[in-house]
Amino acid sequence: MIIIGCSIEILSSLNHSRCYMKLFSALRRICVPLAIAAFAVPVYADDPVTVYSARQEHLIKPLFDRFTDETGIEVRYITDRAEPLLARLRAEGRNSPADLLITVDAGNLWQAGEAGVLRATESEQLMESIPEHLRDPENRWFGLSVRARTIFYSTERVDPEELSTYADLADPRWEGRLCLRTSNSVYNQSLVATMIATHGVEQTEEVVRGWVNNLAAPPFSNDTAQLEAIAAGQCDIGISNTYYYGRLLDKEPDLPVGLHWANQDAEGVHVNVSGAGITRHAKNPEGALQLLEWLASEEAQVEFGAANREYPANPNVEWDPLLQSWGEYEAAVINVAEAGRLQPQAVMLMDRAGWR
Repeated sequence: MIIIGCSIEILSSLNHSRCYMKLFSALRRICVPLAIAAFAVPVYADDPVTVYSARQEHLIKPLFDRFTDETGIEVRYITDRAEPLLARLRAEGRNSPADLLITVDAGNLWQAGEAGVLRATESEQLMESIPEHLRDPENRWFGLSVRARTIFYSTERVDPEELSTYADLADPRWEGRLCLRTSNSVYNQSLVATMIATHGVEQTEEVVRGWVNNLAAPPFSNDTAQLEAIAAGQCDIGISNTYYYGRLLDKEPDLPVGLHWANQDAEGVHVNVSGAGITRHAKNPEGALQLLEWLASEEAQVEFGAANREYPANPNVEWDPLLQSWGEYEAAVINVAEAGRLQPQAVMLMDRAGWR
């Protein structure tokens, strides 16, 4: 139909012997682009948004449902661990259906950015909602919740006045009293990476060797087991993300474990993030941006953090009451991207120190 219409219009204007050559040239310049446009399927912001998420379904589905109710935009998603999702994005390349990646830990977010599967995002709303140290310097990803990784102790066997810094846990007086999670935990790798950024390799390695010397038991597979070991008397102190502590308190309010904010007279407690970025080959980047901005808004941040006992990344959002009960803290303001950039050095350091 398009080609016929073009042909009639052009033929009527051609009155010399080389009309066919002009017809061919005109058809190529005018009709082909029109034909392509006619058959192209545009993607609009209100089309479905596809999300790859390392956050568990029970944490994200209520938010996605609420977003759909408010905007009319459907959210389709798959959940998996961070590593398989990144591998999948890299393997799929431009054929990936994913518009947005949500994952945990700045180390994982940094790896996604460096792997080239995320695009830079310009958004004044995101810049205003998420502090600079909680987002990628190149704007490829943005933190959406904050996880503080700090010191926990037995309220029955430790005086909190004895506690101060992460480095102090390497002191010989804690020998046989310290519990740690394994070194292959990205949370521990990020902690050590930011310690390297602040104190250098040599000083950090000295601290980590002290931790290993003070272990009361082989490293645990997860933070929950570590906190339960403190409660059971297997060890007296440990380092954990605060949200694991919050989950345990929900089940056992009288848990004999207390929280101490580390490094308050120094650079501040180590914080990390879960966050998100729009994929490089997003089919619906407008819809993905709308979802990302909504997740960073004050309205959504209340639920995003509280669902997992995490802190909101948006500083204008009031903390969950349980988190408020733990008191205010000074956080280290080093950009969380350093956790990813220095992760290889951290892993090698931990290996040299004998942290398994």
